[in-house]
Amino acid sequence: MFIDEIKVYAHAGHGGKGAVAFHREAYIPKGGPSGGNGGRGGSVILQADHDLNNLLGQFYQPRLIAKSGEGGMGKGCDGHAGKDIIVKVPCGTLVWRLPSAPKPVPVEDESGEADTEEGPVLKSSTAKRPILRHSGSAVAQEIDLSKEADAAQAAIEDSGKGELVVDLTTDGQQFVLCKGGRGGLGNRNFATARHQTPRFAQPGEPGDEGEFLLELRIMAEIGLVGYPNAGKSTLLTAISRARPKVAAYPFTTLHPQIGIVEYTDFKRLTVCDVPGIIEGAHQNVGLGHAFLRHIKRCKALVILLDMAGTDNRAPWDDYQQVLKELELYDPAFLEKPRYVVANKMDEAVAEENLKKFKRKVKKTSVLPISAGFDQGIDQFKKLIRDAVEEAEAA
Repeated sequence: MFIDEIKVYAHAGHGGKGAVAFHREAYIPKGGPSGGNGGRGGSVILQADHDLNNLLGQFYQPRLIAKSGEGGMGKGCDGHAGKDIIVKVPCGTLVWRLPSAPKPVPVEDESGEADTEEGPVLKSSTAKRPILRHSGSAVAQEIDLSKEADAAQAAIEDSGKGELVVDLTTDGQQFVLCKGGRGGLGNRNFATARHQTPRFAQPGEPGDEGEFLLELRIMAEIGLVGYPNAGKSTLLTAISRARPKVAAYPFTTLHPQIGIVEYTDFKRLTVCDVPGIIEGAHQNVGLGHAFLRHIKRCKALVILLDMAGTDNRAPWDDYQQVLKELELYDPAFLEKPRYVVANKMDEAVAEENLKKFKRKVKKTSVLPISAGFDQGIDQFKKLIRDAVEEAEAA
């Protein structure tokens, strides 16, 4: 199963609360304050890994919740920090922050209280960020995740994918998705010469949370595009050790395939084969535009044409339609260097179709090959290598 887009919920751990304690031992009946500090909450960290090729792990674990820090203890003992969660994602993963659900707005009445959907809240100047906590008191807040999810989903449909947070492209690159809250200070930190027995401490700060969309865009140097059954998978098998499924029917390839092309001087190139593009792909016809995002990072595009017209299609019409679909999806595709490769030249009608193609599509060089019989493969490998070197030089 290939997963290239998944929505996750991340929640960093809360900081532990500070302790209210006093030193007591033999012969010291009235010691000073000795409350320890709370531990830091665990963070949710994303790490790019080149050994992964899809987001299958996040599909089975869409809730990324880190541990909270422990509370402080007596005798000046600090609480343990919460353990960070390191989530490995494939290189080329984009992280989008999804819009959050709107929070209820308090409405004050004549009694000086503010009524919200969660109940009355006393009006206070420190209500936005409580600093001190009296020992023995606690505030419990329940969040209706289902309502927030529904509101967030409605906001997504209106505003798209939200805000781009980070693009993880390098192996080992880390990004703190949600930072853990700081631990609260114990009462020993508030002792002064005039107030030697403070009976309050700080609560721990809440950890960051939010909903995010992880989108994978495969990092390849060459993108293979074309109509279904044009021979893209066969070509990928001929130039690399990739073994995608090859069959004599359209849409054999259901998700992007990656192949590594190796040269005698140890040069390596990455080639991405995306499912076939048909008319209306930009409007989600066929397999739609779900996989066109994977060629956005490619340095050059190779348009593979079935020059034999196996499915009763004219190669020149296929070429024009592929360019149209790429432009309608993203006009930047046409700004990339592109090369036309004529496949299935072993068929008798292919030579005649190639002549017609050159007459109808002028000023376009075509490389004839036959991927099924390894004809023209060396020339194709040289073509894509030169294309990548020219793109890097530019």
